[in-house]
Amino acid sequence: MDKLPISLTMIAKNQAHNLPRSLGSVASWVSEIILVINDCTDETESVAKRYGARVEQRPWSCRRDQKNIALDLASYPWVLGLDADEVVSDALRQDIHDFFREDHLQYAGAYFPRKTWFIDRWITHGDFYPDYSLRLFRKDCGRWGGSREHDKVIVEGKVKKLKGELLHYSFPTIDFTITKLPEYASSFAKEALEKGRGWSWLDVLFRPPWRFFRSYILKLGFLDGFPGFYVAYMAAFSNFFRYSKLFELSKSCDHSNPAQRDHNQRK
Repeated sequence: MDKLPISLTMIAKNQAHNLPRSLGSVASWVSEIILVINDCTDETESVAKRYGARVEQRPWSCRRDQKNIALDLASYPWVLGLDADEVVSDALRQDIHDFFREDHLQYAGAYFPRKTWFIDRWITHGDFYPDYSLRLFRKDCGRWGGSREHDKVIVEGKVKKLKGELLHYSFPTIDFTITKLPEYASSFAKEALEKGRGWSWLDVLFRPPWRFFRSYILKLGFLDGFPGFYVAYMAAFSNFFRYSKLFELSKSCDHSNPAQRDHNQRK
């Protein structure tokens, strides 16, 4: 298959088990693979190099900034940003080739649906799907933005929607679904406090049930069986957990800053 003028960029830590599936889906048709790693204790580097990747080690900062480091190392005009647990499907690969053959000069980027495998099936409803993701973009038009842990590509210019799916193998076990909750909740709470956002009962009482109702009923999560119920329930609980973390951190700040505490009490 012809090489496209694309740099594949990725960040990873201890992803040797995922890289063959992910890099194997792109190595034959992208012109360059850039992998930025940190603190690996497995064979991530050697596995990546088997697929022709340029591997650079950098100290960890955050997902967003780490991905921009990889972006800055890219040498081709277009960039495809993937995570190590994501795979370009055959349909998406064909769509990307068609995009370059037909009309890529008219656009600054392209986005496509992402489909997640969970427990025993592909989730095709609820909060997990279609989860449109903008991952293919011109290097001179785009940059990774968003929050420190919930990053997203921000581009200047027109973008095109592709139909092919990006396959996401994010949760190998149910246990794994809860491992990231503390990290993401802490990141959310810290950023909320930095922006001056406080905790309220309304957030705790109404946001979690709304998330469950939206995912399970409005977005038809019930059609995905028990996995669909679990996805909706975890969406609600993770929402409750992060606002609980905001409560905890806001009280810690009050105790460390008596003037702020007195101000909050007067309110």
